[in-house]
Amino acid sequence: MTQRAKIDTGGGGIEAAEPPVVHHPAGLTSAEVAERVARGEVNDVPLRSSRSTTDIVRGNVFTRFNAIIGVLWVIMLVVAPIQDSLFGFVIVANTGIGIVQELRAKKTLDGLAVIGEAKPTVRRDGRAAELSTSEIVLGDLIELGPGDKVVVDGVVAEADSLEIDESLLTGEADPVVKRPGDRMMSGSFVVAGGGAFTATKVGREAYAAQLAEEASRFTLVHSELRNGISTILKYVTWMMIPTAIGLVISQLVVKDDNVKDAIARTVGGIVPMIPEGLVLLTSVAFAVGVIRLGRKQCLVQELPAIEGLARVDVVCLDKTGTLTEGGMDVTELRTLDGGDETYVRKVLGALGESDPRPNASLQAVIDAYPDTVEWRCTESLPFSSARKYSGAAFSEGNGENSTWLLGAPDVLLKADHPALTEIDHLNQQGLRVLLLARTSHELDSPEVAADARPTALVVLEQRLRPDAADTLAYFAEQNVATKVISGDNAVSVGAVAGKLDMPGAADTVDARTLPTDREEMAKVLDENAIFGRVTPQQKRDMVAALQSRGHTVAMTGDGVNDVLALKDADIGVSMGSGSEATRAVAQIVLLNNSFATLPSVVAEGRRVIGNITRVATLFLTKTVYSVLLAVLVVCSQVEYPFLPRHLTLLSTLTIGVPAFFLALAPNKERARPHFVRRVMRYAIPGGVIAAAATFTTYLLARHHYSGTGALQAETSAATLTLFLVSMWVLAIIARPYTLWRLTLVATMAGAFLLVLVVPWLQDFFALKLVGVTMPWTAVAIAAAGALLLELTWRWVDHRFPA
Repeated sequence: MTQRAKIDTGGGGIEAAEPPVVHHPAGLTSAEVAERVARGEVNDVPLRSSRSTTDIVRGNVFTRFNAIIGVLWVIMLVVAPIQDSLFGFVIVANTGIGIVQELRAKKTLDGLAVIGEAKPTVRRDGRAAELSTSEIVLGDLIELGPGDKVVVDGVVAEADSLEIDESLLTGEADPVVKRPGDRMMSGSFVVAGGGAFTATKVGREAYAAQLAEEASRFTLVHSELRNGISTILKYVTWMMIPTAIGLVISQLVVKDDNVKDAIARTVGGIVPMIPEGLVLLTSVAFAVGVIRLGRKQCLVQELPAIEGLARVDVVCLDKTGTLTEGGMDVTELRTLDGGDETYVRKVLGALGESDPRPNASLQAVIDAYPDTVEWRCTESLPFSSARKYSGAAFSEGNGENSTWLLGAPDVLLKADHPALTEIDHLNQQGLRVLLLARTSHELDSPEVAADARPTALVVLEQRLRPDAADTLAYFAEQNVATKVISGDNAVSVGAVAGKLDMPGAADTVDARTLPTDREEMAKVLDENAIFGRVTPQQKRDMVAALQSRGHTVAMTGDGVNDVLALKDADIGVSMGSGSEATRAVAQIVLLNNSFATLPSVVAEGRRVIGNITRVATLFLTKTVYSVLLAVLVVCSQVEYPFLPRHLTLLSTLTIGVPAFFLALAPNKERARPHFVRRVMRYAIPGGVIAAAATFTTYLLARHHYSGTGALQAETSAATLTLFLVSMWVLAIIARPYTLWRLTLVATMAGAFLLVLVVPWLQDFFALKLVGVTMPWTAVAIAAAGALLLELTWRWVDHRFPA
């Protein structure tokens, strides 16, 4: 079979000179493979689906705040009773929980990654077999077909109309035709045709592996949540340093006769400034999300992709493989202009035989019309999403030669052709129609489709996914716009969407009429939902146009024509049965090929974002009131009211334990932007009110109590006020109330009450309410603080809506 150039590359692509490579048509022998393995010439780049165990442990243990708390913990172990060192044990437990959860998530990710891993076809000893990419050795002969990813660098050995997309490497939009001897670079993929290439660089020497060294596959997508928390922690650190220095100096001056007690109270002021559990709970929430989605056969290749999909307000769907199942059935063959049906069947059978890697449409033709004649294919033109048709030239064995095209009728026929009326009628029923046409031109001619003579219509029926309608309804309820972007006829796509009760299905747009101006295109996209005859480059342009209007765009797809759009979308979602290229660029892979899994991913993202926003408010309220209390103590030149044990108790009951449950609870609230602003608009007034109420109680108690044990009585009264105000913060954060949320708040309150009434707990935590006047005064001040907090937060909601 001859190989002819189908697309003028115009000098595009990567065509560098390679040293001569000896190609073995049968591939390497087993002995040669063993020899190369022994020499270490193996594609040993590890599959990075998740962080390594070492990275997980290092990331959880060696943090800025763990270092600060570790130093303070050692100091407290030396100068104070064990009760004042409890905060250190809490940090150890938290870090351990974080490591365990991330390791569980890693196990889930790695298990799913093996399922979704690309398995290239390698020819050895004359036989082709699918192997893991890590089993490829130098000199292996690797076969390629449409949608296959080039996994190592090499040189083309065989080419059958082989067209490679190198846009992910070079930015060159047009496919590059490859011929024997041309260079192949890992990271590119096949868009049409087939062939084989010999591996010349494997492992870390391959181009894609070098890119991966700089930015591994686990590089995180943009995460407002992660970036917001980093911003908050940066400001907290700068705020802590001068406050802590002032507190150290003031306490040493005030308690110059008791250095150990001064140190203990200084540490008691510094520790609660650190929102150490916030980072931990964010990691745990993401990790649990990965585990939950993993059970539904959803591979999240980048953790914050869960968050990203929750923020999505436009989902672009490819019809084939998403709304419909991959397979199709031929329901009718209609000959045109008195054509001979028997002869047409022979042509279709031969066309099917001419393509070694048929797409879904051609596979349906092959199933319906198996090849029964000895026609010889002299040249072939593989199907391309950009062309919308395929073709082949035959020697029919009786001295006759013929050239045929099979593809989109509205591309192969002129706009006024009478057959299009019949085709439109079929499309309106949701049927897919292919046109078989005979051409007198050479397949490599730019005019190959000009004056093509229509011979027959092949009518295909697509199988709707049983869960597609429910999924579309879910997105409609959640105010997420859905756009069907397909290469098929727009009317046919609209009919399929109509069967699924998709809003806007009646209004269809032929993408060939779309304006090229981005702003104009965005306007058309906002006003319509169904788009047909979309080229791969247009899919990419449409994603960019939607993003230009501030939309967060998710793109789903399974075909090689979806790769560029998947890569550019905010979130790319690939089907597990999709091409290797689509799985490689997508952040989320639905291994069960079920579009119905998407609502679960959206719900998981909303759970993570909504819950982390809740618990962040708890943690940062504590940071604000801790800093303010320290400032007030420095300015007033009084002893810091709390020992570390008091704030460990408060943090555990009002933040630590409740936050853990709240972070993992169900939450269907739609994700909203401006994470930092939304958290701080509650945390700052909450912290200010808590600090003011607590310090007021402390000052009143200092005037009320005197003599031995006065400081402990003052601390107890201040602790009671701070606990009650903090509990009110928790009560507001826990809304809307459910039975388990009310039980959680009540249990925390009961635990504190237990500490106040059980003698040995009173001694352990140095908490004992003395008299009647001051404890009730503390309660009254806390009640006033809680009321002010309620009113302030309501005013903030009204004045500064998120």
